Parts: sequence; structure tokens; C-alpha cells
Amino acid sequence: MVTAEEKALAIATVQRRKFSKAEYYKMAEMGFSNGQRVELIDGDVVLMSPQEAGHATAVELVSRVLEKVFSEGYYVHDQKPLNLGEHYEPEPDIAVVKGSPRDYSTFHPKTATLIVEVALSSVEYDRTIKGSLYAKAGIQEFWLLNLKERRLEVYREPVVMPDQPFGFGYRSLRIYLPDETVSPLAKPEAKVKVEVEDLLP
Repeated sequence: MVTAEEKALAIATVQRRKFSKAEYYKMAEMGFSNGQRVELIDGDVVLMSPQEAGHATAVELVSRVLEKVFSEGYYVHDQKPLNLGEHYEPEPDIAVVKGSPRDYSTFHPKTATLIVEVALSSVEYDRTIKGSLYAKAGIQEFWLLNLKERRLEVYREPVVMPDQPFGFGYRSLRIYLPDETVSPLAKPEAKVKVEVEDLLP
């Protein structure tokens, strides 16, 4: 009978091959993902959770609200890749980037003003792995729309945090409930305030 400790040791000693972005694209051309949504995180090809109806609705709601807040000079980039380095190409649910869609016709954005992840079953993964990655990339503000607990977690001030997965995390966290409003860091005096209830399905 194999013990839990032996299983953990076996997993830890297995060699894992990291993929480059070029290899990742080549696999996509060859149909490696078989139509499933994947992203590149630290050289690993990660299978993304299937979108249930509430998740898809929330992504649409967030996108519409942020398009009103970031009306000019920004592009609400939904469920598309961000180029965060040679081994990192996540596809956040929402990334508000500077410019317009045509500005990114030949390359993916390398940063974002605001990133929003919508989570139901992936709350802990998005909070820790994705959050640490976005902090490492210098993203100043990361929102986690937590559908499970029906709240918005707003993370700000990326700093070095050695205990986090990628060595970075957010110093500031504030939780907003459905009856509260929030303004993005980049638009503190926006005419349109974000009502958390408007983001939830």
C-alpha cells in the first residue's frame, strides 16, 4: 500500500517540462487542446474550467459595466491572451488595456490597467496562482468576482511576497458586498460608479 507521503514524494520528483510560447503556439496549430480553452502559466499548459451559465453571464455583465467606466482611450479585452513573458500567457476573463482593438492586431497586450477574474469553482486558484502572477507582472489592480460568496475582492499594490507562488502578491485587499460601489484605481472619479450588484448574475 502506497502512503500519502510516498505519493507526494513521487509527484515532487517527477520531471516536468516547461513549454515556451513558441511551442505553445505550435501545439495550438496542431490542435493539441482539442477545442478546449487553455492558457500558459509558468510554462505549463493549464486547462481552463468550462464556463457554466452564471460565469458566462457575469463576464458579460462585467464587460458592459467596465466599457461605460473606461469609455475612451481603453479597450475592454475579454477572455483573450495577455503576453506576460516567455512562459506566461494567461487569458483573464476581463483585462482593461490602453488603446483600441486595432492596436493589438499583431501582438497581445503586455500589461493591463485592471484585470478581473470571475470565479465559482476556481476561486482559490484565481486568488493565489493568478493573483500572484498578475502582481509579478506589475498589474496595479486585480478584481476577483467571487460568485460562490457573491462578493468582489479588490486587490491593489503589488509587492514582493516570497511566500506567494510567483514571489509577488498584493498588499491591499478590500471586499465589496453587493450593496456597495467601487471605482477602479485608474478611474477614481469616473462618472459611472461600479455597483457590485450589477456585476453579479
